[in-house]
Amino acid sequence: MNVATYDRTAVPTANTLQNLAELGGRVLLSGLFLLSGVGKLGAYSATAGYMASLGVPGALLPLVIATEVLGAAAIIVGWNTRIVAFLLAGFSLVSALLFHNDFANQIQMVMFLKNVSIAGGFLLLVAHGAGRLSLDRRAAK
Repeated sequence: MNVATYDRTAVPTANTLQNLAELGGRVLLSGLFLLSGVGKLGAYSATAGYMASLGVPGALLPLVIATEVLGAAAIIVGWNTRIVAFLLAGFSLVSALLFHNDFANQIQMVMFLKNVSIAGGFLLLVAHGAGRLSLDRRAAK
């Protein structure tokens, strides 16, 4: 095939794949928080009781729900991504330390490591931003 006649529009470019991967990564990383926050609304009293049983005031539950739902939405659309990702990384680490610190229980250890891994994903967003398909990019133009 002659290079001069090669139609580059017929094949997704590396930039297109990168843009879609960034968007998909943000959606997948945030989906857990969105579902978790909405789930806490449906099990409000049980969640508040669980928090209280571990020494965390149930009165903080509205803040937790707002952090999860609004933070997830911000990351998905790519709004103030670096700031929100930094806050959600901290939230993930604090949650790991408060709620998943029984390392004798293998499930709790896995949950702890899950939260730490999620914090790592958010720190990558802090370092690299939301990418091209984001409100951050639109605002920068």
